[in-house]
Amino acid sequence: MPVPDPPVTGVPSDQSDPVVSEPARPSRLDPAIAAQLRRSADGLVAAVVRAHDSGEVLMVAWMDDEALHRTLTTGRATYWSRSRREYWVKGATSGHHQYVRSVALDCDGDALLVSVDQVGAACHTGHRTCFFTELPVTTPEAR
Repeated sequence: MPVPDPPVTGVPSDQSDPVVSEPARPSRLDPAIAAQLRRSADGLVAAVVRAHDSGEVLMVAWMDDEALHRTLTTGRATYWSRSRREYWVKGATSGHHQYVRSVALDCDGDALLVSVDQVGAACHTGHRTCFFTELPVTTPEAR
C-alpha cells in the first residue's frame, strides 16, 4: 500500500480544493467524457502537451469542456486562454500547429495528456518547448 507524501511544512493541506462538476461554458463534449473531468473552480483542466514521436514535454495549457470537444473532434489542439477569455487553436496565428495523435485523462480526471505532432515551436517565445529554463538540483542523487 503506497504511503502518501507528508505535507510540505508551512503549506496548509487543503482537501477542499474547489472542484467543479459542471462546465463553466456551454459545450458539445460527450457527457460520458465530461462526467470523468474534475475541473478547477473556473471550469478548466490542465493539458500537458508532449511530442508524439519523442515524448518530450512541450507545454502546459488549459482546456474547458468545449476546448476538449474541439480537440477530440477536429484533431487540432484547442485551448482556453485564461487571459483573453477565448478559445485558441495552436498555430492559428503563429503557424506552429499541433496535430493531435492521442488524448489521455489522468487517474484523478484533473489533467489531460495530449500527444501531438508539433510543427515549429511550441512555446510562444520561439523555443521548441516551454521548458527550456533548467533549475539547479542540489541533492546528492542529482550529482
